[in-house]
Amino acid sequence: MAEQTQSGFVGHLIELRNRLMKALLAILLFFIAFVYFANDIYSFVAAPLVAHLPSTATMIATDVTAPFFAPFKLTLFVALFAAIPVILHQIWGFIAPGLYQHEKRMLMPILASSIILFYSGIAFCYFVVLPIILGFFTSVGPQMMTLAPDISSYLSFALKLFFAFGVAFEIPVAIMLLCWSGATTTQSLKEKRPYIVVGVFVVAMFLTPPDVLSQTLLAFPMLLLFELGLILAAFYSAKPQQDESEE
Repeated sequence: MAEQTQSGFVGHLIELRNRLMKALLAILLFFIAFVYFANDIYSFVAAPLVAHLPSTATMIATDVTAPFFAPFKLTLFVALFAAIPVILHQIWGFIAPGLYQHEKRMLMPILASSIILFYSGIAFCYFVVLPIILGFFTSVGPQMMTLAPDISSYLSFALKLFFAFGVAFEIPVAIMLLCWSGATTTQSLKEKRPYIVVGVFVVAMFLTPPDVLSQTLLAFPMLLLFELGLILAAFYSAKPQQDESEE
């Protein structure tokens, strides 16, 4: 019996290793496909900033290696973001055999929606948040100041915002999972709403660059997504019980 248990544990470790290798291979393949377009990808990401720069201003590189490593680093992150569906599919393939049928029916839509929400957060950040933030910051300051943003600094700023909004848009999924697993209830979350509002602004402060505008632009969507999560969780929390009774 002990040998069977040990054999099963080793089998799970081997399967976990294989799925991790597949996820890393997906990231590598996306990176190879994108690396030729590294400079074009950086130009696309930098477009919201370039649009607000004065006609005589340009972006600069304060490090000799920055013109090479900044687009290279961005391409690696783009490959990681593009491989998210593959990574989540591998995670699903690892945990699915241990789930009941009604749990699979419950988690499949959540898995799909988590991918959509992650990409929606990044798109919201790029098309809405970045133009507002960059338009504000490039319009303030002394008149004698010449604005010349560093390409590496801007990349770190943009990636931090992309990641923050991508993760923040997963709030409805997190709430549904918490309520579905029994860790909490929608009624309990509603009662704690004032504390959650404060917590959202604190989290937004840590996830975004140190300015009130970025924090506010992240906090308000998080609050809206929290309310959306409560609505969806109220529906899904009763669904597993119905499925169990049917089975």
